[in-house]
Order: sequence, then C-alpha cells, then structure tokens
Amino acid sequence: MRYLKYFLFLVSIANLFDSRSQIVRQLDKDILQYQKVEFLIQLNGKFKNPYDRREIELNMILFDPNGDSLYLPCYFESQEGDLSQWRARFAPQEVGRYNYYFQIVKSGNIRSEFGRESFLSTESDNDGFLHINDLWTLKFDSGKPFRGIGENVGWDPRSYSDPKYTYEYLLPTLSSNGANFFRSWMAPNNFPLEWKQVVQTNRYQNTDKHFNPGGIQRFDEVVELAKSLGLYMMVAFDSHNTLMEERQWKIHNYNAVNGGPARNPTEFFTSPKAREMYKNRLRYIVARWGYSTSIGAWEFFNEIDNAAFTRSDSIIIPHKAIKDWHQEMAAFLKSIDPYNHIVTTSVSHREIEGVYALEELDLNQMHVYKRTKQIPPEILMYVNEYNKPFSWGEFGYEWDWNKDFSEFADEMDHDYKIGLWYGLFSPTPILPMTWWWEFFDERNMTPYFKSVSTINKMMLGAGNGKFERLAAFGDGVEVFAVECGDTCFIYVLNDSGDKRKSDLKIEIPSENVYSNAQSFDPETGKFSTFQQFKAVDGVLRIPNIELQDKEGRVFIVTE
Repeated sequence: MRYLKYFLFLVSIANLFDSRSQIVRQLDKDILQYQKVEFLIQLNGKFKNPYDRREIELNMILFDPNGDSLYLPCYFESQEGDLSQWRARFAPQEVGRYNYYFQIVKSGNIRSEFGRESFLSTESDNDGFLHINDLWTLKFDSGKPFRGIGENVGWDPRSYSDPKYTYEYLLPTLSSNGANFFRSWMAPNNFPLEWKQVVQTNRYQNTDKHFNPGGIQRFDEVVELAKSLGLYMMVAFDSHNTLMEERQWKIHNYNAVNGGPARNPTEFFTSPKAREMYKNRLRYIVARWGYSTSIGAWEFFNEIDNAAFTRSDSIIIPHKAIKDWHQEMAAFLKSIDPYNHIVTTSVSHREIEGVYALEELDLNQMHVYKRTKQIPPEILMYVNEYNKPFSWGEFGYEWDWNKDFSEFADEMDHDYKIGLWYGLFSPTPILPMTWWWEFFDERNMTPYFKSVSTINKMMLGAGNGKFERLAAFGDGVEVFAVECGDTCFIYVLNDSGDKRKSDLKIEIPSENVYSNAQSFDPETGKFSTFQQFKAVDGVLRIPNIELQDKEGRVFIVTE
C-alpha cells in the first residue's frame, strides 16, 4: 500500500508539472455569441504524429452558462524542437459565462488537465447555427426558420477552366441575387485537405505535409468569405471519383501504394486503420472549422453509389460496408461536434441499402438529372418512407458534360427555373441545386434567384416557418399549393406545349376566408392585384388563368 501511495504521489506531481509547463493564450478579448474565439496553446513534448488521436489529443472542455459540459477538439499547428503549437476555435452558443480547461489525452488516457479559466459571452445579432427543424425547413439556434436557395459551386477554376470562376466571383454573385446556400467539394483539385498529390489545378501544390497547407488556407478563406456574404455551405468531404476512377485512386492518401491502410476502395470502408485515419480527419475538420455558423451541413460523400456500383449496376463495394461506415463516422462526427451541425451524404440515383434509414444521418440526399419533373413526387415518396428531410443536392436537364449545352440552352434554362419552383412548393429544406454554375452564369440566370427568394421570404414570414400542402388542380397545367399561416401560395406552370386557359381549384380549410390576392410574375419579379377568386365551402377557385407555353406564375391569397 505504501508503494501504491508513493506511485500515485509521483503521478500527481508529474501531472502537476505537465500542467504548469503548458501555456494558454486567449487571442480574442471581446467575445460575442456565435462568433469565433481563438486560443493558442503551447505544449511540451515531441509527437510522432500529432494528428493521430490515438497518440495525442488536446481537448477543450467547456461548461456553458447553464452548467452543461461541451467537448471541443483542438488542432495541431506546428512543432519547433520540444515545443508544439495548438489552437482551439470556439463559438459560444449561449450568452453568459463559460468556464473551461484543457485536457491532454495520450493513448486513450487523460494525462493532464490545465489552463482553467473563464470568459464572458455577450449577445450578438447572429442567428447561430443551422439545424434540422422539419421536412420543410431548417432552423437557426435563434429559432428563426430557414430554407436554402442556391446552387453548386463545386470548386475554384480547374487548370483548363475559365479563371474567372473563383469563389470570390461566384459567391458574391449568388449573395447579391438572393441566394443563401451553396455546395462544394473537397477533392484533389479543391480544398485538398488530405491529398498530398493534386490534379487539374493551378492553385494547389503537391505536398509532403500530413494535411495540404494550401487546402487548409483556401478553406479558411472561403469559410470566412461565405460568412461575410450571409451564405451557408454544404461541404462534401469526398467524391465517388476518388474511389471509382483509377487515376484518382492511384494518388489517394488511403491507398496502400502511397503508404495508406487500404489495398482497394472497399478497404477504405472496412479497414479499421482506414477508419481511424478518417476519424483523425474529421477531428481536424471540426477543430478548425466547426466554429463557423456558415457551415450549413457536413456531407460525407458525393454520389457514393457511383463508387459502389458499376455502370451495369453490379455491386463492387458491399452496401453493408458503406452503411456501417456511414453509421460509425456520423456517430463519431456528432460526438466531437459541439455545435450539432447537420450531417448528410449523397447518392446519384441508386440507394445504398440501409443508408437512408440511418438515424445518425439528418438529411437524405439524391441527385436528379434528365427528370426534373420527378422532383415533387419523389420528394414526397422519400419523406413518407423515411420520415426524414430530403433534398436534391444536384439537378439538371443534362448530366453529360461531353455534350454541347448550347444546342439545348433554352431547355437548360427552363429546367433550371422549374426545378427551383418545384422545390419551393415541396417539403424540402434546401431547394434543388443546379450543378452547372459556370454555364448558368454565362447565361445570366443567377438573377432568377431573386424571384424565388422573394416568394420564399413571404412564405417564411407568413407562417413563421410552418407549411401545409394543399390539394390543387388545374386544366392542362401543373398546380402546387401551400398554406403558410393565413396565406395561401399557389404555383402554376404551363408546360403543355401550347397556350392554355385554366380554372384553378385549391382545397383549403373550410374556416379560411380570403379577401386579398396578388399575382407574381417570376420573369419580371413584379406583383399585380386581381379580384377573380372565390373561397367557398373549403374550395378556393381562381378562374380563367391564361398562360403561354413554358410560363409560370405565383398567386398569393390572404385573409
């Protein structure tokens, strides 16, 4: 017993010495709710791989003003001799005093705790982080409802692309035209965090560093740019191409040929070492960028079904391996993310068995090309089957980039427009996002977001985020109706091929009494009043609506 007490005494002295040898510096003095506060931490000791949580973890443990504990991973920055520099980035979600300390974990065991201090968070006008609300909307920490309107901005210009199309050009263009959301990839040509070899890019360079410095710096820049513009980002951590295409798998950091743990793409999902390696990546991502309210959603894969299946639909990566991987990684990501960001993944057009049903994934996502008309019924099908929000992360008239889009540019434009309206009048929290951002910018289509944004704001304001689908009918036209509070919104589209005159009939709650109505032209963005409507016995009737072929119109009827 004497020896045990002496051993415990030595351990406590060693821990005390360790804690006294650490230095913590708070870099921000005035701390606002939902704004980043940064800490610089200096540790003594050398590490074989400071990015590997199995060797070393530096964690920040916080207690919010309510006394609830929060776990925040910190990230390694640099090493000089026996001294290493680490950082913690935190955004308080509450107003009041936070207490905190830092914790060193080695080989899974807590070795020391140090730097006990506190800071005061004061109120800001920021709405906070986005979370799942219901099938129609997301919501901020503040409770304010949100629906995403935007497009894919997959990457900065590739080495052979028009150099104009940088984030610095495209994101302000989106923001100034009423969009509030975009989606991007991490890939060998864009934000190449875990890629030592890069492709198709003049911006990034090959590296021997654990994480690509250029990718880190660029993502820092774009996250802050998005914040300055009031935009929210869905970031896909990987693309199916990196596993499916031989040229990309050859340079993959996980490939055993390059010193990684996976001998083939299947082992990316099944190898325990590969899974641990991926968790280290997730930990770094949360530690460095989790603080940002501009991160709207974490997405694991772009179109993972295109890696799981051959073109003839034969399975080459077992669905169970992909499902189990997503379940484990989503659970881990949620366990280290104190902000509860939305977590999703995506498929092209084929489900991966079991993935949509995972409780750990907050949002189901699919991509749709050449069948935009299926957007409304398929949204209903998926939300009814899985009782989970669903979104179209990509959509378009054509997916084959080898074709000359100028030959059917008008069809592309029309498809772009109706996809947005289909989404706005369907239970999805993020409207369908086109993939062809360069093409549509050249076509000057981005200003069209203004019309969709105008009606979206009216819907959210009228019902405070509450939406209810109404049965709607028209002769030879498509009709969609939604009730938001005491206002009925109706979208009518004539896609018949000819000019049409139609009577609209919308089934409404029998107690509703409407007295005012407006018509909105999406092409001009102008409103006009009209009197030809009647609401009697639970039916709203709008007669003699005349539309040209390919014309759409929105009606807003209020009590």
